[in-house]
Amino acid sequence: MKIRPLHDRVLIKRLEENTKTAGGIIIPDTAKEKPSEGLVEAVGDGFRAEDGKIVPMTVKVGDKVLFGKWSGSEVKLNGEERLIIKESEILGVVED
Repeated sequence: MKIRPLHDRVLIKRLEENTKTAGGIIIPDTAKEKPSEGLVEAVGDGFRAEDGKIVPMTVKVGDKVLFGKWSGSEVKLNGEERLIIKESEILGVVED
């Protein structure tokens, strides 16, 4: 199943967090927090401004982004968890 987000929404696949600390301690699954970094898989067309024009999205498919801990809505696609959030909830794009 494929999905295309509407308007100013973005489909994100969460990136896995490290399971070890810098000191080598392994973090159990029950103590892990959900990652706040992800990969953009799909974007909407943009949002409609007050004058009726569509403002295009600034993020694109393939961007690595940071987002807030409680941002968006979680959905399951093909048995995998994804996140749909508004572009305004994205805190920044990670540039390598």
